[in-house]
Amino acid sequence: MSNYPSDLKYTKDHEWAKKAGSNIVVGVTFHAQDALGAVVYVELPKVGSTVTAHASFGVIESTKAVSELFAPVTGKVAKINDDVTANPGSVNDDPYKAWLIEIEPATASDFDALLDQPTYVASLDAAK
Repeated sequence: MSNYPSDLKYTKDHEWAKKAGSNIVVGVTFHAQDALGAVVYVELPKVGSTVTAHASFGVIESTKAVSELFAPVTGKVAKINDDVTANPGSVNDDPYKAWLIEIEPATASDFDALLDQPTYVASLDAAK
């Protein structure tokens, strides 16, 4: 379970989320980056744009596939990680340090509704 930190929340679409003050920081899970393989491109929204929970907010591309990124919560993009767009492979190096966006959530209940670590890991085991 060390690949899935217990202090994070997770989505069924393999994004992670954590609180940073009143904002929510978002990235992709170990499972997502492992399934993708070598990440070569990340497209993120502009700061100030609105994202909707469970809707696509960007694209992550690897040598194997192109996948959509899904927002865990609804809100306004407060920050993007320019380091990840400049060095997409950092997602493979450590998907929990290579965060993608920070969202100013419209409502706190969206975060509370996300999966906890045991539930997310169980969903991965069930999918095998």
